[in-house]
Amino acid sequence: MSTKHERILQYIESLPVGDKISVRQIAKEMQVSEGTAYRAIKEAENRRLVSSIERVGTIRIEKKKKENIERLTFAEIVNIIDGQVLGGKTGLHKTLTKFVIGAMQLEDMMRYTDAGSLLIVGNRIKAHENALRAGAAVLITGGFDTTEENKLLADSLDLPIISTSYDTFTVATMINRAIYDQLIKKDILFIEDIFVPMTDTSVLRNDETIHHFQKLNERTTHGAFPVVTANNKLVGMITVKDVIGREENELIEKVMTKNPIAGSMKMSVASAGHRMIWEGIDLLPIVDDDNILQGVISRQDVLKALQLAQRQPQHGETIDDLVKNEMKVLGDEELIVEFKVTPQMTNQYGAISYGAFTTLLAEVGSFALKRRKRGDAVAENMTIYFIKPVQMESTLTVKPRILDMSRKFVKMDFEVFNQQMLVGKAMMMFQLLER
Repeated sequence: MSTKHERILQYIESLPVGDKISVRQIAKEMQVSEGTAYRAIKEAENRRLVSSIERVGTIRIEKKKKENIERLTFAEIVNIIDGQVLGGKTGLHKTLTKFVIGAMQLEDMMRYTDAGSLLIVGNRIKAHENALRAGAAVLITGGFDTTEENKLLADSLDLPIISTSYDTFTVATMINRAIYDQLIKKDILFIEDIFVPMTDTSVLRNDETIHHFQKLNERTTHGAFPVVTANNKLVGMITVKDVIGREENELIEKVMTKNPIAGSMKMSVASAGHRMIWEGIDLLPIVDDDNILQGVISRQDVLKALQLAQRQPQHGETIDDLVKNEMKVLGDEELIVEFKVTPQMTNQYGAISYGAFTTLLAEVGSFALKRRKRGDAVAENMTIYFIKPVQMESTLTVKPRILDMSRKFVKMDFEVFNQQMLVGKAMMMFQLLER
């Protein structure tokens, strides 16, 4: 039986795109407290089912597929640029396909403005009207207003006309940054992208016996299973090790591992993999906010997904990507990595930031292990003995050295030079990802 929270989310998802909702309305409609309604609306906002806009309210928006995540809705634009909606509020749920900066003659401007686009322009009243008639939304910069006729036109066409106090350049930069951030999110794999759903997951009930475990083990050849209650609430995990030496008629709940480690749909695959390695588990149950089992992922699923992701083209660049791009491998037998410090990697004093420095060492260490065919590895801890200020545009030379290696762990030492002068020294422990 679904909870009140789930029923509210299902109700919100069933609403037509563009509908306006409120805490009071949901509470009355679903006969729940306003606190419950508020929490559900916040969850819906996190799931990108609705968007809350100041002075407008909360609007049901279309949930974007992962391949379209870089496209923003006009409601999101309003939040990004802290804008005020002058007209066309009913069209805020729509998605913009491109934005056009109106820094040209009116006739030239309209050649680039078409349906689904967003015209960013100042107080050019005629441009506002023409853009709306062409099917485009309008973003007025500099805090300017438009005519009442244009506001009414925007309302009739369901096309937002928005005003912001920022200038055109700042607005374009903010929107570009938002799209860029969305592209980075698109490149990140989440549990929801790869998990095995409940319909394909083998589970055991807590009131079943070890005999049931053995039968399921024989049928599936799996060595671990989630344990759930009658309403699919996760209560434990059971593995082959747990049943060794036990009687067949013993209840599973007597031998299972209680309060098992679990993941959520919004957890990144990398985080899940790190946690599984750290905890030494091969199967991670996936639950919702009410601890209801949604499915599972295995260590093999995680490794395959991460290896596939490494081969995919990346659109948005993270700090890790920036660091990798500046790395140049030298030497055949002894690994030496050359690295150029770019302005993005510096702190407020113009020297390499601590974050960029640690990322560099982690990337060099991972590369060194891959070169030795030890597969993927996760940095577990790091000790930096000292680091001297290194100015931007400097070229660093990193020399990694493996001090100790076992089946699961590797200890490495790093020396970092700038023009043959030692500027950094560190030691790092890596945990190897078992295949």
